[in-house]
Amino acid sequence: MNSLVIKTKKKKEIIDITEKINEILSKQEKDSGLVFLFALHTTCALTTADLDPGAEKDYINAFEKISPQANFIHPHNPEHFPDHFLSSIIGTSLLLPFENKNLILGTWQRVILIEFDGPRERKIIVRLI
Repeated sequence: MNSLVIKTKKKKEIIDITEKINEILSKQEKDSGLVFLFALHTTCALTTADLDPGAEKDYINAFEKISPQANFIHPHNPEHFPDHFLSSIIGTSLLLPFENKNLILGTWQRVILIEFDGPRERKIIVRLI
């Protein structure tokens, strides 16, 4: 089983993992198919995004605006319930096509890990189909 470990540095940040996924694909026997990515965490998310300059701040600001503000009763740490919420609505998995051992993405698409409760070490499972 392939996996990827990402060390985040900030409380909230966006990390482009596109090239790390392509590096894993380049070492596989399979030339084409689907790659399934799954983050083993409840306070980060995976998606694709356009990362023009300034986009990271725009995304973080937008996430903070849609994050619920309330007195949560989450027993572990109610202050980070919004991090769990954002992770669950964005999602912790992706299924992407690849060909010639490279991801097939749109012109501006990048694969990103969104950290909501860092800094932490994040593990992503990578499976080929």
